[in-house]
Amino acid sequence: MKIIMLGAPGAGKGTQAQMICDKYNIPHISTGDLFRSNIKNGTELGKKAKEYMDKGQLVPDELTVELLLDRVAKEDCKDGYVLDGFPRTIPQADVLDKELTKLSDKIDFAINVEVPDENIVRRMSGRRACLKCGATYHIEHIPPKQEGICDRCGSELVQRDDDKPETVQNRLSVYHEQTQPLITYYNGKNILKTVDGTKDMNDVFEDIVKILG
Repeated sequence: MKIIMLGAPGAGKGTQAQMICDKYNIPHISTGDLFRSNIKNGTELGKKAKEYMDKGQLVPDELTVELLLDRVAKEDCKDGYVLDGFPRTIPQADVLDKELTKLSDKIDFAINVEVPDENIVRRMSGRRACLKCGATYHIEHIPPKQEGICDRCGSELVQRDDDKPETVQNRLSVYHEQTQPLITYYNGKNILKTVDGTKDMNDVFEDIVKILG
């Protein structure tokens, strides 16, 4: 089964992707990891990607899809894979679709983890992190024993810039503009499945398992 995960930043799609991979024993493929491993191993595709990244430019969609196809051709992907973080735009989805069709292949499911914006802002702006030992907390769901202090090492907890409400709102705006149209795109291909991401993560996962069958 070939699966694409959709959902706003903070919707929990990465967690669900990992749970799907563990249950069905298929690889979790993120484009960020793909770039890093190809650059680290000095592959031809990695060198090409690095040229763009070194100039501060975005890696072209065609090259990203080439990296992706190279990865999904590997033996561990024969039973399927989960794509997380790609495609992000309709042009990327189009390129991926065309290239998979050439290989007589296709995506089976696009799973949309749906969470309203206000829940995401609350969820993400409640996160706190310890910069010293890396422990993470949430002021509502996993609060530290003492407010603002790490249980593990006693250091001060901070709110990362990424988790500040205005930053989260900004990321959500980009998502609605660029990535949300993919929901209509995959719905048109009859492979879109939507789950309620506001539920407990294990209940969300159960809903996904029912869809995958």
